[in-house]
Amino acid sequence: MRPIRRVWITRAQPGAARTAARLTALGFTPVVTPLLTLRPLPDALDAAPDLSTVAALAFTSPNGVAAFAALTPELRALPVFAVGDATAEAAREAGFADARSAAGDVHDLARLIAATPIDGLILAPGAREPAGDLPALLPDHAVQRLPVYAAEETDAAVPADFDAVLLHSPRAARALAAILIPDAAQNRLAVCISAAAAAPLHAFSFAETRTASAPDETSMLTALGKSAGPV
Repeated sequence: MRPIRRVWITRAQPGAARTAARLTALGFTPVVTPLLTLRPLPDALDAAPDLSTVAALAFTSPNGVAAFAALTPELRALPVFAVGDATAEAAREAGFADARSAAGDVHDLARLIAATPIDGLILAPGAREPAGDLPALLPDHAVQRLPVYAAEETDAAVPADFDAVLLHSPRAARALAAILIPDAAQNRLAVCISAAAAAPLHAFSFAETRTASAPDETSMLTALGKSAGPV
């Protein structure tokens, strides 16, 4: 496998810039070529229930927090259940004082909600095509999804030179699989946020495909390892 110096970031902005800063601090050279772009859905509230009937909010990403917060600048008193620490922190920064983190994936989020007494509707703002089905995981609760943004492919080209690639979502991995020729994976490393994100890469001959020990970026960077340093 090639020495790891140049790391391709496939996630959408603004997250890609944050990842690039973390990689730079660790001694890597980030290659920022997002395969996805996020488009807010300004008419999302047209399909929303009466917000006065909502007892709690559930978010599976900081992107969902940002898009929903922009649509509802006055709605901050509701308790928030967040899939992980970064999402909970995004909720607090947006003004939601009561934000609890499941510190895991959508299954952990469902377990956190199930263990908390909630009387009323749980609204789950997020992607138009979510990675997980939260309502199905909570059949005994009233959970309603609300698409507030769409993740769309950028049609970006594969970077000319990279040693490793980071896949922050199954959607990004599917976008990669659609444009990467098999030979381009040879001698390179893929680091995935979850097993679901690794699944679309099974047909490619990466030197190694690593899955983060937990579904968060810190665990991804741990799986990436140390930079080989400058040439």
